[in-house]
Amino acid sequence: MSKKTSIPKPTAVEMNVLRLVWRLGPSTAKQVLEEAVKEQPETSYATILRVLQIMHTKGLLIRDESQRSHVYAPAHPQDALQSNLVSDLIQKVFAGSGKALVMEALRSHVSKQEREEIEALLNNKGDKK
Repeated sequence: MSKKTSIPKPTAVEMNVLRLVWRLGPSTAKQVLEEAVKEQPETSYATILRVLQIMHTKGLLIRDESQRSHVYAPAHPQDALQSNLVSDLIQKVFAGSGKALVMEALRSHVSKQEREEIEALLNNKGDKK
């Protein structure tokens, strides 16, 4: 099996917490909670701690237990996890076609500004050949 398939798949809640940890860097549960309540004020410390513990068990986070408050950090780089999730999506939803994924994204999920940035990137890529 490829290296990509060894990365665990986060749930939607885990993905939200992972986004926070990527943004913050290595963090305690309290630090993650402080960020989480900015987006979801009803979030509790117990919920964040439990999710962090589950993510550690699944291999999504690593935990430094050398301090009184454990510090959690991503076990995988953001780009590696995103690439793995996109590959999985392409296989499951778009029958293995990256083109079909890109075409759907361009049709319905890309702003005019993003489209212009993509076109500029593609045009610049062509110039470097």
